[in-house]
Amino acid sequence: MAMRLLVSVASAAEASAALAGGADVIDAKDPLAGALGPVSREVLREIHAALAGERLVTAALGDATDEHAIERAAREFAAAGAGLVKVGFARIASAERVARLIAAAVRGATAGNDGHGGVVAVAYADGDRALNLAPTALVEVAARVGARGVLLDTADKNGPGLRGLVAHDALVAWVGEAHEAGLLVALAGKLTAGDIPFVRDAGADIAGVRGAACDGGRAGSVSADKVRLLRAACDSLRRGSVRSAYKGGP
Repeated sequence: MAMRLLVSVASAAEASAALAGGADVIDAKDPLAGALGPVSREVLREIHAALAGERLVTAALGDATDEHAIERAAREFAAAGAGLVKVGFARIASAERVARLIAAAVRGATAGNDGHGGVVAVAYADGDRALNLAPTALVEVAARVGARGVLLDTADKNGPGLRGLVAHDALVAWVGEAHEAGLLVALAGKLTAGDIPFVRDAGADIAGVRGAACDGGRAGSVSADKVRLLRAACDSLRRGSVRSAYKGGP
């Protein structure tokens, strides 16, 4: 399957622009509220309505801290139109605590979408390893408790992007581990059109963008023309055709 392009949007108008530009997945997220800032349920419903079922809608829920709260949020966002919800675990290094939080989100997402909703567990490439569960450990936990996928992103949108943080061979290994565990794999973190071959060659199922799709950067507005450029970058290369160009590091 070809790699899909995910564009994060903050409104129905941005969702329409992303759709017009050729995005495969529309992700509801408030870019002014952090890496996984959630939009309101009303805005999510507006985004879902604007797409009229033409694209999968995902939604960020933020970083989980409480099982009951994340289960409720996942249920409500799934009921409002999110097929998948994204959940982070900033400053939680315990695998079992993360497992309980993911399991709670899975319960909520499936209940809120007639059994069809799912959870994407998020790891941060720039996270402090002493304070956060390592991405490799998150793969095992996510698969064990029923998540649908994993996302490797960056928490600090003012810092380096994913390509500057993770060596290519390490990224390929991580994606491979997740696929072997039966998980969907998404990569994000200040990606540009020039980073698309790097992400595609790593074997990811989805490349996620926000700033590169906007006029004015991450805090600007999604532009259909900029999404078209990203779409063209995704379509220009077949998976595996650029492996030698990136071998050995970012």
